[in-house]
Amino acid sequence: MEPNWGLKNCCNHDQVVFLITVSVCTVVILALWRTILLRPFKLVTVFLHEASHAIACKLTCGHVEGMQVHADEGGATQTRGGVYWLILPAGYLGSSFWGMLLILASTNLLTARIAAGCFLAALFITLFIAKNWTLRGLCIGFILFLGVIWALQETTKVRILRYIILFIGVMNSLFSVYDIYDDLISRRVHSSDAEKFSEECPCCTGCGWGVIWGLISFLLLCGAMYLGLVILA
Repeated sequence: MEPNWGLKNCCNHDQVVFLITVSVCTVVILALWRTILLRPFKLVTVFLHEASHAIACKLTCGHVEGMQVHADEGGATQTRGGVYWLILPAGYLGSSFWGMLLILASTNLLTARIAAGCFLAALFITLFIAKNWTLRGLCIGFILFLGVIWALQETTKVRILRYIILFIGVMNSLFSVYDIYDDLISRRVHSSDAEKFSEECPCCTGCGWGVIWGLISFLLLCGAMYLGLVILA
């Protein structure tokens, strides 16, 4: 069956549910943005940011010496070797990419299960390279959380695994765009990835790279919405 790239006859029931659910997730996230309830999900986004640095390092033949996620929503990844100008942007852009994949994975129960399984595996592996207890506690907490959600999905009538995956995806996409704006555009953090990247690629300032990365992250979020509608057409 040919994909409905033009989204003709949009929107069917599944597409409407997808749009409403994403909208509800967005409203809830914005409403709870500065509350403690959202803190664990923000820290998960920081984890995916740091994990993206680590993956880029490994893919470019570098060595990951450790990862940290801090309670103040900061983080750090210690690497050695690898291609530095690929490792630096991987944090922000990788986080947006994972958000897009999680949103798309939520459109189907099978892909939501696969996404949950991969996420659990990533959290388990991170336990062995975590350098602080905030990250270790985050990994253990979300392993238990997703494990319970998955068990409820398979053994009861509580069918919320897809919605949890979608929520994490939307949270990750929104936080990534906000983080880029906050760290790189509205205020210049001189130790930020963009400032370091501007030293590697001086054709643009750190703020300029922040704008470029922010646009790419926003386009990935829009792409996730569009592709989600195509999948459900």
